[in-house]
Amino acid sequence: MKQILAFGDSLTWGADPVTGLRHPHTAQWPVVLECGLTDCRVIGDGLGGRTTCRDDHGGPASRNGAFALQLALAVHMPLDLVILMLGTNDLKPLHGGQALSAQAGMRRLAEIVATFPYKPRIAVPKLLIVAPPHCGPTAAGGPVGGRIISESEQLAALYDGLAKELGCAFFDAASVARPSSVDGVHLDAENTIAIGRALIEPVSELLSS
Repeated sequence: MKQILAFGDSLTWGADPVTGLRHPHTAQWPVVLECGLTDCRVIGDGLGGRTTCRDDHGGPASRNGAFALQLALAVHMPLDLVILMLGTNDLKPLHGGQALSAQAGMRRLAEIVATFPYKPRIAVPKLLIVAPPHCGPTAAGGPVGGRIISESEQLAALYDGLAKELGCAFFDAASVARPSSVDGVHLDAENTIAIGRALIEPVSELLSS
């Protein structure tokens, strides 16, 4: 059975923008993805507020993705594929608010995946970088957290360029999902499910190559 780690933030956790709680199990994109694959286990590791590589002590758990990713790789190895979908929280003003900073953080995460001391050492998983959906407008104006919509719209091109440079796979979640107008960041169940469904084909191709 193939082992896949889906590493992300509240969009991977499945946060409901209306209630702040978690979408039902069947409406979380890692679960949807697993159901569409054959002989695969998808491990969902999403944490609200998680950044690519920046400290944020405003929550009850470490939100630094570069720190948490190393733990996740150690806990869940051996892995055949790692899916990274982060960057939305890097767009908060306290983290600089720039897509370029998110790209730099994603580069660091890719380095961790490539160089982690796996057991055995040759068991390096493939990597799929996913650009998160764009942020969007709300009734109050812009998205929550002071994020800038235009910066979120730059993530796909920057991540695509990074993936080409590193020789790994890329997918743009904004091509299939858009945020709720409730907060301009989080996804309703339909859009969360859409990401999982859209990833079935590219993940299947990656695992068979």
